[in-house]
Amino acid sequence: MSARQQGDPAGTHRVVVLGAGYAGLSAATQLAARVKGRADVSVTVVNERDHFTERLRLPMTATGQPTAELDIPGLLEGAGARFVRGRVTALDAEERTVRIDDARLLSYDTLVYALGSVADTAAVPGAGAHAYALDGARDAEALAERLARLARGTVVVGGSGLTGVEVAAEIAERHPELDVVLLGRDEPGASLGPRARAHMRSAFERLGVRVRGGVEVVKVLPDAVELAGGEWVAADVVVWASGTRVAPLAASAGLAVDERGRVLTDAVLRSVSHPSVYAVGDAASVRQGYGVLHGTCQSGMPTGVHAAVSIARALRGKRPKPFRFGHYHAPVSLGRGDAVVQFTRPDASPRRLCLTGRVAVRYKEAVTAAPWSVFGRTAKLPAAAAFWPRGGRFTRVRGQR
Repeated sequence: MSARQQGDPAGTHRVVVLGAGYAGLSAATQLAARVKGRADVSVTVVNERDHFTERLRLPMTATGQPTAELDIPGLLEGAGARFVRGRVTALDAEERTVRIDDARLLSYDTLVYALGSVADTAAVPGAGAHAYALDGARDAEALAERLARLARGTVVVGGSGLTGVEVAAEIAERHPELDVVLLGRDEPGASLGPRARAHMRSAFERLGVRVRGGVEVVKVLPDAVELAGGEWVAADVVVWASGTRVAPLAASAGLAVDERGRVLTDAVLRSVSHPSVYAVGDAASVRQGYGVLHGTCQSGMPTGVHAAVSIARALRGKRPKPFRFGHYHAPVSLGRGDAVVQFTRPDASPRRLCLTGRVAVRYKEAVTAAPWSVFGRTAKLPAAAAFWPRGGRFTRVRGQR
């Protein structure tokens, strides 16, 4: 089944967006709004689930806390885009086709590749078989069910980055009967400023989270993790939050990718090897003056919007503009009643200013809740979502204009 077989007239420019996460929906709603009323352009979104996964709330889902049911088809219908539910199993970048569930074939003229990333459980032996990862709502719900069955025991969170911090705090707060241990190479909050790190340490002491920095998990067993040097840490449950990886789909299709499998992009977010493909979010290797973007909702949504604006400009015969983005904050939940918000320079290095406690909780909740309402507003007023910090001198890449 091709897009034209679904009702597109001959001559229609078919834009297909793979993935309906933060970046994918930003691209889809932005582009659909900008081409609304044009019979010669169609926008189709492919996603495995018809409910939007709020990845920022997965630590809540993992501890049994209810979250909103957000309907992707309804959102896209209002925006003027088509929704196809299914899993992308193959991409042919030469023929410009996408295979869905190994059964359906979707053709495109322009593709937005927004399939995101998952926890890198393949990096450590046993992590894939014995650890829980928060890659989606189903994974988080499975972890919540397991934790609910534990009357007592030890939960090891592998990875001391901000995801690991939020997961450890959420579990400790919701399950005080469990012993939570956070393991990682670095001190939790290592990328934050001194005041934010101190507040984080205080929160962990209050919640009873045991933190061990400077350690590396080299193997996950059914009832323990093994550290470099041979030490074992007993565990009834292991949650894996150390590093991410992307699907091999892009590399298999012959797109130029970096060492992590992310699609290499040019200044306007097109694939350097296949200009009909735009890559956004975690699945894209997007270079700025300070380095390659690390995947977050904060930067992912702007990449989606910029790709859509670039496509819309190209459809009007105009030259797309280079993408520039500067970081501005790092909000971190420490359970439901505490948080820290570190304000940053465009290159993500910490400024002196940070928020803690209840003020930070309100700020973090506003950030977490914002994307869905932004998608809705974008469908009516696309320009409203096209503003973000460009980062000044931090983001300039030599040779770009």
